[in-house]
Parts: sequence; C-alpha cells; structure tokens
Amino acid sequence: MVSIDTVYQRVLALANKEQRGYITPQEFNLFANQAQMDIFEQYFYDINQFGRIPGNDKLYSDPLDILQDKLEAFHRASTLSGVDNVYGLTSLHYRTIQVLTDYGVEVEKTTYRKAQNALRSPLTAPTKSRPIYYIRNQNIYILPEAIDAADSIDGTLHYYKKPDKANWSSYILSGSELYDSTNSVDFELHPSEETKLVIKILGLAGITLKDPALYQIAGAEDNKNIQQEKQ
Repeated sequence: MVSIDTVYQRVLALANKEQRGYITPQEFNLFANQAQMDIFEQYFYDINQFGRIPGNDKLYSDPLDILQDKLEAFHRASTLSGVDNVYGLTSLHYRTIQVLTDYGVEVEKTTYRKAQNALRSPLTAPTKSRPIYYIRNQNIYILPEAIDAADSIDGTLHYYKKPDKANWSSYILSGSELYDSTNSVDFELHPSEETKLVIKILGLAGITLKDPALYQIAGAEDNKNIQQEKQ
C-alpha cells in the first residue's frame, strides 16, 4: 500500500514550488487512478520482456521476482462452477493466470478459433487429461464439453484483479480542507512505487496546468526510472 495523502502532499508541494498552479482533489483523484493503472499495466509488459533475458540467483534483485512480488497483492482465486463447462467470470477478473481442473490438471489457454480447429481432428481434440479453455463474452469455456453432469470439468481460476480505485477525501473544518482518512482509499501498489506515482501524476497535472516544463520534468524522471529498472 502507498498512502494517498503522502502522494497528494508531495504532488502539491512540487507543483506549487514555482507557483505553477493548484491541483484540486477531484483532478488529483483522476490523475492518481490513471497513474496507478499505467504502472499496474506496465508490470505485464515488463514480465514479458524480462522473461526473455537471463535472471540471477538473488531473489531480492531478480527483475521477474520483483515484479511477481508486486503483483502478488492482486492475485485471487475462485472456484469454477457452471453448466456444460461454461463458467462466468467474476467481476474482479482482469487477467488470467492459470486454470486448474478439480483433479489437478492445468488447462491450456487458447482462442475460440483455435479451439474450433482443434475439435475437428481426433489427434488435436481436447480430452479430460488434456483440456483447453478460451475466454469469450465474459465466460470461460473449457473443452471437452461435458457429456453429462458427472462428466463436467470443474476447477479453480487464478487471476489478477485490477487495483481498487484510489481516492483522496477531505472535510472542511474552520474554513480549512483537511484530509479525511476514514473515507480515503490508499493506492494498492507496492510501497516502492510511491515516487513513480508522484512523477506520473505530476506529468498528467502538467498537461492540465498547461505547464510544459512540469510535464517534461516528470517525463524525464519517468524515463530515467524505466532505464534504471531495465539495465
């Protein structure tokens, strides 16, 4: 977790340092959630990139292990139960990690078109020992299809959910706007992402404040951090 008030105060301090303008709580919340999703979505691209290069034997510094640690807070699992091997996705579902049958076999992910092609040949047709699945219209379809209820393939869906929406809330006391911790929602990202959140929010604020310098400074800092992470 990253304190949304800490990030908000840092953003205001940096934006107002040279009288660049004031960022309202409403604007900050919009920028904050866009920044959080940008960082969160980047994890998946980085995993794909780092997966193609050798790692190291130090768990605390291996890029893939670091990314997996950051994503672990968003890992969820739900039991699959449906009719004719069709299972509705939970509203929390964002990206699928793995599908396991109730008898311990991992289900191979495919697409609708490839699944239909596989069904046309006995050599490639899925079986209970080699099942496949695809996602369509917010449903998971597991093949082979059940002949009867006893033949249905149930199991567990492992997935990542999206970060909860961050929110900086306040109340007015004696004419002053004060932080309302009860109704605020912190960032769900790993604590190490605090500085990155500040930089990204400042960049977005620079566009709204029509301050190219603020946007450029934030962009330069963001690029520097990306280069350091990928060295």
